[in-house]
Parts: sequence; C-alpha cells; structure tokens
Amino acid sequence: MSMNNFTFNTTSGIRFGSGMSKICVEEISKKLGPNILFITDKGLMSLNLTEPTLNELSKYSSTVEVFQDVEADPSIKTLYSSIEAGKKINATGVIGFGGGSSMDVAKLTSLILGSNENIEEAWGVSNAKGPRLPLVLIPTTAGTGSEVTPISIITVGEEEKKGVSSSIILPDIAILDPDLTIGLPAPTTAATGIDAMVHAIEGYTSANKNNNPISKMLAIEALKLLSSSIEKAVFDGSNIEARGNMLIGAMLAGKSFANSPVAAVHALAYPIGGTFHVSHGLSNSLVLPYVLRFNSVDSKTTKNYAELAPFVFPDINIEKGNQAVCKEFIDRLENLSQKIGLPQKLREVNIPKEACKKMASDAMKQTRLLVNNPREVTENDALNIYEAAW
Repeated sequence: MSMNNFTFNTTSGIRFGSGMSKICVEEISKKLGPNILFITDKGLMSLNLTEPTLNELSKYSSTVEVFQDVEADPSIKTLYSSIEAGKKINATGVIGFGGGSSMDVAKLTSLILGSNENIEEAWGVSNAKGPRLPLVLIPTTAGTGSEVTPISIITVGEEEKKGVSSSIILPDIAILDPDLTIGLPAPTTAATGIDAMVHAIEGYTSANKNNNPISKMLAIEALKLLSSSIEKAVFDGSNIEARGNMLIGAMLAGKSFANSPVAAVHALAYPIGGTFHVSHGLSNSLVLPYVLRFNSVDSKTTKNYAELAPFVFPDINIEKGNQAVCKEFIDRLENLSQKIGLPQKLREVNIPKEACKKMASDAMKQTRLLVNNPREVTENDALNIYEAAW
C-alpha cells in the first residue's frame, strides 16, 4: 500500500482486568494528587458501582469530591458546575467514571481546571491550549471508547452539540474493568455495542487523510472481538469473558477512530439524539445500514466493506465478489441489530416522518464528520437516508 504521512495519538496507560477499578487505586491517587474530583452520574451512584473505588480512594487521598450530576448528552451548564466543584476543592486531578457522558465532562473539566482557558475558544479541532490536570477515565459501558479518544462532546443549546478534539484531553490512564459492565441492561449493552462496531467500520473506511495502517488494524481486531461477543453480552449479561471482550473491542475501536475519524453515520445520528433524545448508540444503529448502502455505490468503499465482512461474519462466502459480499455484510449487520432487540426504524422511537427534513438540514452542520465520509452527502441525500430509515 502507498504510505501517507500520518500521526497516531492514544492514551499512554491502559489497565485491564476484573476488579481493576479497585486494584489500581493506589496508582491512581499517586497520579492525581491529594484533591480528587470524581465525576459520575446518579444512576451509577445508586447502583453502588462507584462504591469500591471511592472507598479505596479515601484511604489514599485527603479529599475526594464526588460530582454526580452528569446527564445523558451533558449540557454546558453541567460542565460549568463540574468545573466549579473542582475549583472549590482546589482539585489536583480528575476521574471520569461512567459512560461517554461522564468521561466527556471529566476531559473538559480537567482541561479548564488545568489551563483556565475559555471553553468557547477550545471548541473544534486542535484549539485547546492546555495543560490539563492529571486525568483517569474508567468506562462502565463498552461503546464510546471515550477513554482513548481525544474528543469531548457537549450539548450547548437546546439541540446543538459542540466538540473539543485535541490530544491534550487524552487521559493519563484508562482503566477497563469488565466487572463494572456486568449490571448493564441488555438494551444498553446492545446499543453501545453497535456504537463501538460503527466506530470500527467508519474508522476503517474514513476518507480522512490521516487514515492509517494502525487504525485499520485496530478496527479489524475490534470488530472480531465485538461481533463474536455482542450476542453473549446482551443475552447473558454476567458472562465476564464476553463483557471483557466488549470492553477491549470498544477501546480498540476508540483508538482507531480517534486517529481516523468517523463520518456520515455519526453525522446523521447526532440530530436524532439532539432533537429526540435517543441514545447515541441507538441513533447510530438506526441509520447504519442506510448510510452503508448509500456509501457502497462507491466501488472503493464496496471493496472496503467486503474486506471487513469476514472479520464480522466469519462464515460469509468471500468468493462471491465484492459487490455481493458487501451487500450481504450490510444486510447481516441489520439482522444483527434486530436479533439483539434494537428498534429498526425511526418511527419505532417516535420520530415523526416530517422531522426528516429538519434532521437532514441539521446533519449538514456536522461538517467535521461529513468530510470523512467516503462519498459526498448532500442535504437531499441525508433526507433520502432518513426517509429510508423511517
């Protein structure tokens, strides 16, 4: 293959294993200093998932302030409240414990507390100045891969989301503890699992000029782990091996798309989540087959999808030629999402058909994602995709 120049950044330390969120506490507190801001959500607090880590932390750190007000699609107001909580204790380090939302808030809280910069100037790609405070991320879902991505997404208006993308907000350590995902309900396991698969598929086929052999390799390994474990994790939630595979798969997919960014599936998912408060993973899942079919008109993309097919569905007959393999790949992804119990159509999540027009217009604002799509998407294309998914 011809080699382009590329850059590859990732989280410097990863710790994986059952009980790791408790085992690593001494290392965490050394890294984060005496005053720790612990960012999570009320749901995880009420499930007592945070308790073992917090109890252990109290042995090593003089102050552990818990900020538990993170909501799904966190707002700018929540981010400001979290920063205030950190200032009050003169935080020396930050932990993000939870799904993508808690980790996203933790990334930007550590940035603003560490640099005192204006968040309005940090939005976008490579605009954050830093430094940030020491940062540890502990995911409790296997989906976003946020623990290894340089991206944080915050809801800034009624429906608009903005992002900071900068290697400065990659954490010092990511801790992957499959025990924390055991209690995850089947629908959440399914939606976050498909989200991780989308990260790998879009990372592999990204038109971004930084698409590179490392991202491609990670995407393949992610898809092998995710596709072979997702059904087990959904239908037998206490299967620790499946849970571990999902966590590692989501992390590898995160590393892939952090360096070879995602595209139109995500661009079209954002208006579904922003306007109708459908979870990010489910929003991706709803448009996935329709965006892939749209993209597969391009022969290079057909070839890419056909290359991925046997890693996701090992029994697929690759002798049939790229076109047929690509078609079967997309059909089978759609069947997988149905099999694990996810809604298949926009109308099933109470989105009216007339909303397709506004969502198509909103999707066009996601230029940082659309530029990575292997095929150009016009507003009319987006409308056709939403109507097909309705």
